[in-house]
Amino acid sequence: MTTASPSVFLLMVNGQVESAQFPEYDDLYCKYCFVYGQDWAPTAGLEEGISQITSKSQDVRQALVWNFPIDVTFKSTNPYGWPQIVLSVYGPDVFGNDVVRGYGAVHVPFSPGRHKRTIPMFVPESTSKLQKFTSWFMGRRPEYTDPKVVAQGEGREVQPG
Repeated sequence: MTTASPSVFLLMVNGQVESAQFPEYDDLYCKYCFVYGQDWAPTAGLEEGISQITSKSQDVRQALVWNFPIDVTFKSTNPYGWPQIVLSVYGPDVFGNDVVRGYGAVHVPFSPGRHKRTIPMFVPESTSKLQKFTSWFMGRRPEYTDPKVVAQGEGREVQPG
């Protein structure tokens, strides 16, 4: 008796991180990585990368343009844990240290075709006044040790105030 192997499907992602709007910052670079479920596996391409440093455009938009290519293929047997792309943007602070300027995540589109996504970015905040003062004094803002937590739901519950 033979057992049928589970059928798989492929998800091919190719595109680019085109640009960003960070009006108060300049000379930024971008990192990306993917977060996906247990049944997913990358089969080709890079599942993480880092861009070049870019400066603001000289036009009215003052866009930071990367045109950073992404090309990766995943395989899975079910859609649970559909891949998300996580972006982290970094740049220099007044002391010249690289600090996080924003985190964001979005699911890879579910339907084939051309898609354009705008990803809202955020930075973590210190939870106490002492931590805020210490991070200001030391010149180190709070940041995640693993940016992939941005795409996960654990620990993101709202606590009653």
